[in-house]
Amino acid sequence: MASAAGHGGSAVDPQGTRPGRAGATVRTRLLAAVVALTATALTVAGATGLALQQRDADARIADSLTRAVAALRALEAGEPSPGDENERVPWTSLDRLLREAVEARVPGEHEGVLALQDGQLGWRPADETGAVRLDTDEELMAWLRAHADDRGRDARPRTVRTAVTEYRLVAVPVRIEAEPESEGLFVVAFDRSALTADVRRVVLTYSAVGLFALVVVSVVAWFVVGRMLRPVRLLRDTVRRVTESDLSERIAVRGSDDLADLAGSVNAMLDRLERAFGSQRELLDDVGHELRTPLTIVRGHLELLDPSDAADVRATQALALDELDRMQRLVDDLVTLATADRPDFVRPAPVDVGRLTDDVLEKARGLGERRFVVVSRADVTAHLDAQRITQAWLQLLANAVRFSAPGSTVRLGSEVAGERLLLWVRDEGPGVPPEEEERIFERFHRGQADRVQHGAGLGLPIVAAIVTAHGGRVFLEHPPPGAGPGVVFVLDLPAVGLVDGASDVSYDLVEPHR
Repeated sequence: MASAAGHGGSAVDPQGTRPGRAGATVRTRLLAAVVALTATALTVAGATGLALQQRDADARIADSLTRAVAALRALEAGEPSPGDENERVPWTSLDRLLREAVEARVPGEHEGVLALQDGQLGWRPADETGAVRLDTDEELMAWLRAHADDRGRDARPRTVRTAVTEYRLVAVPVRIEAEPESEGLFVVAFDRSALTADVRRVVLTYSAVGLFALVVVSVVAWFVVGRMLRPVRLLRDTVRRVTESDLSERIAVRGSDDLADLAGSVNAMLDRLERAFGSQRELLDDVGHELRTPLTIVRGHLELLDPSDAADVRATQALALDELDRMQRLVDDLVTLATADRPDFVRPAPVDVGRLTDDVLEKARGLGERRFVVVSRADVTAHLDAQRITQAWLQLLANAVRFSAPGSTVRLGSEVAGERLLLWVRDEGPGVPPEEEERIFERFHRGQADRVQHGAGLGLPIVAAIVTAHGGRVFLEHPPPGAGPGVVFVLDLPAVGLVDGASDVSYDLVEPHR
């Protein structure tokens, strides 16, 4: 990872933005999103409230006008009889009917009432405090006179707009049989513009409060988003300071939220990178050392070779071929480890574990003068890569031969324990020192015996890679005191695709038996 330090120009990310402004850009975008969302919510709420208030005002006007018409129709039914107030008699005076209708209607705020008789103003309320003076609007009066004859008996609310305002009204024609030549007009009107103006004033007040709230939300969001993005800025600064030679930078993790989890994950990633780079350097050092040694040996013997001495030529040839074979094995082992992470490193297929155990036993007989014994045999079928498992199992058997005396017994077995398939090898050698148990599966780690026998330290890492690719693990166990020398290596594999049940032989790491 290249560092921008020491260069004259400033670093630029792949998107072309300046890294120094990346945090501010995210902060601005988040703030813009919060402000836009808040403004949208306030606008929708205000518009909805305005629409509901206007609809409610129109509903109240319509209800009041409907009741006014109903009251007039009830009044038209007749006037009280002079002898009996409960008896109704026909009206004898249109003027009196109109006066009674106007006096019975007490106008409210933004409401006006009047009565016309034969096109002329007849009556209006005596007290019009807070009410609307309809007779002062000449345009409205002209409209009423012009439409006095064409409204019929079904008076419905109408909307009339004049230069003064907008009215919502009913104009009800009134006639009585006693004066057929006269016609009256009873009018109840509301100043709708004044009513909606009240609603608009409420909305304007709401808008002012909403704007203030939006400003407060923006200020608070600016600081909150900045505090929330602080771990991201720390992450950015830490990643900038990380180089190939220095992976020690870490982010201070505070809290338990998602950003703290992100910081912890980045720290874990840096830990893995540091270990990977360290392993890579160690691998290169070890590979260089392992390849340099046989090359030095071959070169030295070739330089001292006497071409005229046939025996010296044959000896040098044998030594060079042996060293080249060792280099070839080292390269093959490195290729195996390099491909261990590929999806096709193992190719599982149904495998008869019992037959696999027998095949491994037959192949092990050529590893050395040892007494090889199958202690347990799992007569089951499981999903395994037979070639890779055979490679790992034979590697454990080869180690058992290397670290045990000729003529000693090497035991092996395969068993099923619960959901696990166990393949194991036990030798009678000196065992593994406790201080080396944690490192024997590391690449190029060699114990004292390995150094004497010129081992490369890749056998057990290959075993571990094969078992890990199968989803299992490899581990070792020591026999308890008094159970004899040696060590037991176990391939612990998941019992995938297991059929035909488990082995009838119990598994005992201390003393396997038939």
